[in-house]
Amino acid sequence: MKKPIFFVMLLFWIGSNAQSSCSDLMAMVKSQDYGYTYYSYDSDAISKVTFYEVSDDSFNRYYFALVQFTSSYKEYIYQVGPRTKFNYSMDYMDSAGKAFWKYIQPYNENLNCGPDF
Repeated sequence: MKKPIFFVMLLFWIGSNAQSSCSDLMAMVKSQDYGYTYYSYDSDAISKVTFYEVSDDSFNRYYFALVQFTSSYKEYIYQVGPRTKFNYSMDYMDSAGKAFWKYIQPYNENLNCGPDF
């Protein structure tokens, strides 16, 4: 079941209570879609990245990447563009860290849920 009103309200709430709302948003995104995961077993930076596509009842699509870093094994959520999954998938085998910096990190300011580097 889709929860578009809850989803939109949660996106607006992000700015006011980032830590709690990022966790709530991550849980909601995980509950809406199975996601597609890219594992990086040999990377010193990225353990895995899971991409999600969530749509509401008005057929608006939202794209997310959940990134797990090898240093902490903590997940962070990024709202990304529609081609991010494809672009990341083309480069992550060469370097998951470089692919992250090129395709996912530029979206950090959308939600401000990523770590401070």
